[in-house]
Amino acid sequence: MAKKEVVKETKVNESEENKKKSSAKVYHVTQRKDKNMWQVKLGNGEKALKFFKTQKEALAFAKEMSEKQNASYRLHGVSGKIRKD
Repeated sequence: MAKKEVVKETKVNESEENKKKSSAKVYHVTQRKDKNMWQVKLGNGEKALKFFKTQKEALAFAKEMSEKQNASYRLHGVSGKIRKD
């Protein structure tokens, strides 16, 4: 019986870690083609947090926010593919 208890305990710890990872904030820098601007959005967010004229400005904002919020950021290229994790 002792072995089963250890296995259950491990599964609980793994699921708690997965919840923490999935709930972590991720800022995405993407191009908004209809406005010809760059935007910063939270992962799974529908609205942009802020718009910028250049990718460099948007990236600087995303980096600043991710440092303040203990989060991460992802930079998307013009094609939409992730350039930097």
